[in-house]
Amino acid sequence: MLRVLVVDDDADLRLSVATALSENHYAVDQAKDGEEGVNRVRAGRYDLVLLDVNMPRMTGLEALKEIKAHDPSIIVIILTAFSNIRDAVEATKEGAYNYLEKPIKAENLVYLVDKALRARHMIRNMTLSAPVFKLPNGTDFIGQSTEMKRIFGVIDKLSRVDTAVLIRGESGTGKELVAQALHFNGPRKDNRFVTINCSAIPETLIESEFFGHEKGAFTGADSRKIGKFQYADGGTLFLDEIGDVSPAMQVKLLRALQEKKFTPIGSNREVEVNVRIVAATNRNLEEMIRKGEFREDLFYRLNVLPIQLPPLRERKNDIEALSRYFIDKFNQQYSKTISGLAPAAMELLQQHSWPGNIRELENVIEHAFVIENSAQLTVASLPDSLAGHAARPGLATRLGLEDEDEELDAAAGAEDAIALPVGGTADLGFTLDFGRLDFQANKEEFERRFLISALKAFKGRINQTALHANIPKKTLLRKLQKYGISARDYN
Repeated sequence: MLRVLVVDDDADLRLSVATALSENHYAVDQAKDGEEGVNRVRAGRYDLVLLDVNMPRMTGLEALKEIKAHDPSIIVIILTAFSNIRDAVEATKEGAYNYLEKPIKAENLVYLVDKALRARHMIRNMTLSAPVFKLPNGTDFIGQSTEMKRIFGVIDKLSRVDTAVLIRGESGTGKELVAQALHFNGPRKDNRFVTINCSAIPETLIESEFFGHEKGAFTGADSRKIGKFQYADGGTLFLDEIGDVSPAMQVKLLRALQEKKFTPIGSNREVEVNVRIVAATNRNLEEMIRKGEFREDLFYRLNVLPIQLPPLRERKNDIEALSRYFIDKFNQQYSKTISGLAPAAMELLQQHSWPGNIRELENVIEHAFVIENSAQLTVASLPDSLAGHAARPGLATRLGLEDEDEELDAAAGAEDAIALPVGGTADLGFTLDFGRLDFQANKEEFERRFLISALKAFKGRINQTALHANIPKKTLLRKLQKYGISARDYN
C-alpha cells in the first residue's frame, strides 16, 4: 500500500485530506508542522508528502529541502492559499512536484496524487542504476550501497551464462537470495531450483541425497530414490555450505561436476544430467585447502566466477532500506500499520555491529513488531541485546530514555553533581557501582533487591534510575509492577 504523509497545522484540513486519500486506498499519516513532518519522513517510508507552506517551527519550503535531502525520490505536493502562490511556485523550483490551492477539492486531490505517483513509478523503472531481479514468493533484493550495486551488476551478467558460481559471505548475508536471482533471471528459470544444505545432511546419507539409490542398495533403502542432481536436471542445483562436505564426498562431487554424470548407489547405470551448479559457503576454503580439508581441484571447479557478499556492518547505508522492507513485510503479516522507526531506534540499529547480518536485522524488526503498540518502532520495542546499549550515560535524551516528566526537570540541575551513590548495597551483598553495573547481567533472583537498591540510590527518580542502572525505562516500569515496588516509597 502506498504511504502518504499530510503536513499542515490545520487539523481540520489534515483530517479531510487524510479521509479522502484513505477512501482511495492510500495509507495516510499526519504531522502538525514542518519539523514533525521531517522527523516522520526520516523515521518512516513515504511515497508522497502533502506539505503546507506557512507553518510554525519550520516552513514548508524549509521542510521541502530537508525531505528532498533525505530522499530525493519522495514526491512532494505543496498545499497553499491563493495569497501564497508565489511561495508554491518557488517550491516547485526546489523540487516539489506540483501545488494544490486551498480550499482543496477531494477529486482534484486524488487525481493529482494518483498522477504524481504514476509518474514516480515510471521514472524509477527507467532510471534504476541496478538491475531488477525476479525472485520467488515476492522476495526483493534490497541494496543502495556502492558494493551491493556492483554485486547486482555481477549477478545480472552471471544470470545469462551457465558457469559454476561460488557465493561467499558470512552467515545471514543473503547467499541463497543471490543463487535464486541467478536462476530465476536466467534461461533456466522455467525449470527447478533445488537446494541442498550440505551441513544438515548426515555423512551416511549425503551421497544418496546427491545421487539417489536403488531399492535394496543398503539397509533401509525400501524403494528407489532420485537424487537432487537428477531432480534438478535442466535447472539449478544450489549446494549451500559446500565447505562442510567431507573429503571423501568431495571426490565424487568433483567427478559429477566435471562429467555431468553419476552413478546412483546400488546401480550399474550412469545418469547424465544438465544442471547448473551454484555453491555457497561462509568458511575460509583457502585455509581448509592448506589444512587438507578441502580439495583444491574442487575449489577451482566451483570458483570460476566468485561472488563475495559484504557483511551488513560494511553496508550500513542499506540498513534503513532493509528495515523499511521488513516493516512492510511484517505490516502485512501482523495486520499492523507501523510507519517506520523512531529516529533514536534507527540510530541504535546503525550503531549495532550485526554479527548475524540481515537475518539478525529481520529478527530484530519482527521482535519489535510483536512488542510495539504505537505507530513507530521505538527503542523500547527493540530486543534488550540492542536496547541495553541505549542506556549509557549521555545518550538518554537522544535515545528516548528521557521524557517530559516533572521528576526529570527537577533532577536536571543535579545530574552533573551526582556522585553515583551506593545506597542499599547491604541488601544485594556486593558493592553497587552504577557506573558500570549492567542490569541484564544480574540473575533473576537478584532483580527485586537490585531494583530497590537502585531506586534508593537515585531517590525514586525513574529516569535517573533507568539511565545509570542501564535498564530500558519500559523494562524498569514493567519490573516494578511485577514485584509490586513503588518508586514513591524511595523519594
